[in-house]
Amino acid sequence: MALRFVPRREPSRIMLFATPVLAVALTLLVGTIVFTLLGYDGLGAAREIFVTPLFNPYRWQDLLVKAAPLATIAIGLSVGFRANVWNIGAEGQYVIGGLAGTGIALLTMDMEGHWILPAMVVAGILGGMAWAAIPAFLRNRLGVSEILSSLMLNYVAIQVLYYLMRGPWKDPMGFNFPQTAMFSSSQTLPYVVPGTLIHLGIPVALALALAVWFLIARTVAGFQVRVVGLSPQAARYGGFREARVVWLCMALGGGMAGLAGIFEASGPFGQMVPSFPVGYGFTAIIVAFLGRLHPVGIVLAALVLALTYVGGESAQTTIGLPAAAIGVFQAMMLFFLLAVDILVRYRLTSGPGGAPVAAPIAPAPSLTPEPTSGRGAAA
Repeated sequence: MALRFVPRREPSRIMLFATPVLAVALTLLVGTIVFTLLGYDGLGAAREIFVTPLFNPYRWQDLLVKAAPLATIAIGLSVGFRANVWNIGAEGQYVIGGLAGTGIALLTMDMEGHWILPAMVVAGILGGMAWAAIPAFLRNRLGVSEILSSLMLNYVAIQVLYYLMRGPWKDPMGFNFPQTAMFSSSQTLPYVVPGTLIHLGIPVALALALAVWFLIARTVAGFQVRVVGLSPQAARYGGFREARVVWLCMALGGGMAGLAGIFEASGPFGQMVPSFPVGYGFTAIIVAFLGRLHPVGIVLAALVLALTYVGGESAQTTIGLPAAAIGVFQAMMLFFLLAVDILVRYRLTSGPGGAPVAAPIAPAPSLTPEPTSGRGAAA
C-alpha cells in the first residue's frame, strides 16, 4: 500500500509547533551524514556547532550578541510576512541603517554628549525605513513585486558600503585599510552587564519582541495586518486599505533592520568596515519562519541560528570545518522547514485511495509567497 498525503480537516496546531523542531533535528542528522561523506568529522561538526556552545558559559555571551540583531530584524519582517508583504531586502536595509548611523558618528567625531548615540539610532532607523520605502512605493504605485525589488536593492546597498569604505569615509589614519575611524565612547553602545559582551541591543531586542506582540495581538493596526494577510478581499470589504498596510509593514521591517544595523556598528564592531554585511538580513528570514512569525518563537529561533555562527567559528578551529559550513547548515534548516511544513495541512497515511478529505477550513502560516501582481492598485 502506497503512502500518500491526505488533507486535514483543519491545520494541526501540534504540527505547527512541532515541525520547526523536526526541521532542526533533520538538519543535524543530514548535516552529520553530508560532512562525514565529505571527509570531515560530521558528528563532531554537529556537536561543535549545536551542542558545545550551550555548555560553555563564555560562549553564551556570543550567542546573545549574535541573536540580538537576528531577532530584531526577524521580528520586523514577521509583521510583513503575516500580511503577505514579502520584504526580502532586510540585508540592504540593515546595511543602510548602519551607514546612516555611521554618518552621524563621523559628523560628531570631535563632539561629546549623551545625545549623540540616540541621534545615531534615529538615523539608523530612518535609513532602513527609507530604503524599504522604495519597494513599498514600487508595489503600491506600479504593482512591482516587492520580492524582486527589495532583493535587488540588497546588492545596491552593499556596493554603497564598499564605495564609502574605500573612498569618502576611509580613515586617513587607518594604514590604508578600508574602514572608518573608531567610534568614540559617546558613539558606542553601553554594556548592560559590566565585564561582559552583553550590550544594550540585547534587552532592546527583547523589548521589541513584546512591543510587536502587543501590536499584532491587541491593536487595530495589528488586526488589519492579519486580515490583509488572511483575506485581501475581506480586508477591502471591511474598508482596510491594503496600500497603507504595505507602507506600515515595509516601514516597520526596514526600521527594525536599520536599528539592528546601527546597533552592530556601534556595538560589536565599534566602526564601519566592508565585512559589516554578515548575512544577518538573509538569515533573519529563516529565523522568522522557524519562529512561526511569533515574537517569542522568533527569539528562540534567533538563539538557534546564532548557534550556527558561534558554533561554526568554533568548529573551524577545532575540527577544520570550512567557513561555508555555516551557510550549509542554515540552508538545510530552511529547506527542511519548507519540506516538513506540509505536515501542518496534510497527514501522511497508507492505504488504498478513497474519498478525499475536505480541504482545510482555516489557513496555516504559509512559507510560500503569494503573487503580488495587480495588488498595487488597492488604495
